[in-house]
Amino acid sequence: MKRVAVIGYGGQGAWHCTQVQKSDVAELAGIYDIKETRRNAAKENGIFVYSSNEEIFADNTVDIIVVSTPNDVHEELVVNGLKSGHNVICEKPVALSVAEFDRMTAAEKESGKLLSVHQNRRWDIDYLAVKSVIESGEIGETIRVESRIHGSRGIPSDWRCEKAKGGGMILDWGVHLIDQMLMLIPEKVKRITCNVTNITNKEVDDGFRMEMLFESGKSAYVEVGTYNFIALPRFYMQSQEGSLYLNDWQEKAKVAKLTRWIEKDVTPVQNAAGITKTMAPRDELTLDSYEIEKQKSDVHNFYRNFCKACDGTEEQLIKNSQVRRVLMVMETAFKSAEAGQTIEVDI
Repeated sequence: MKRVAVIGYGGQGAWHCTQVQKSDVAELAGIYDIKETRRNAAKENGIFVYSSNEEIFADNTVDIIVVSTPNDVHEELVVNGLKSGHNVICEKPVALSVAEFDRMTAAEKESGKLLSVHQNRRWDIDYLAVKSVIESGEIGETIRVESRIHGSRGIPSDWRCEKAKGGGMILDWGVHLIDQMLMLIPEKVKRITCNVTNITNKEVDDGFRMEMLFESGKSAYVEVGTYNFIALPRFYMQSQEGSLYLNDWQEKAKVAKLTRWIEKDVTPVQNAAGITKTMAPRDELTLDSYEIEKQKSDVHNFYRNFCKACDGTEEQLIKNSQVRRVLMVMETAFKSAEAGQTIEVDI
């Protein structure tokens, strides 16, 4: 069993503690948080509370340190954790820039320990449903994937509203959706266009819309909104032999598979003030429609994998090279939004 200490006992830090407390591969050593109220809350929950971050770094009985703090202090804590001889898991986004992350991975290499980023949304069942359809090839080669997350409460009124602390939706939710998209379309990104919204917050983006063009000509659309009172579908995908629609993560994905392109007789449909054959719906003779069963997923496999990677018995699922690509895309998204133009890349 690996002993785990958690720095930061906010919402996500508390989540990590709960995961470790019920883990079959790890046990909780304790936590530290700069806020007394959170330290007291941990004590009330029966969790040992360290006196400082430095006490955690000095504890050689700890195998893994989890960094779950505001984004702007990730680099300092990750580097110090690695230098003190501990493996480190850092919440996303691991860094505010590629340069920051490069300094972290340099410290990882020098320390001989492992750094992993908690890209937990790779275990989301909606994403896994889309991934399974792509990998099966059942509706042919992917043409375009659209991914959206919509909410209606703006940005949480905490540090996520502050630019200096790494707030905003590109860094908060974009990091997940971009990571998923780069896994769904494992090709070089050649072009990025992004624009942001500032409906409820003027300091950081409270939403964004981003287009990515890939090397083969495939395209992707990623959107996060926090002022949407009717949400658009979570996923929509066009492929050479069909389409996929997934309205919400709680629902099954719907697939329409083309069985025959040619229709001898298309019955026109009344549309607005006229008729149309072009937009007439297909029938069951040329289209097979069905649902994909919900995927089985256990997010704690992240911990199981990292513990084995620390022992050298398994390769890390979340690779730092993948994390770095996501950071590069996000950096470019900010540049595109600021310049108001498309940016050519080779990511």
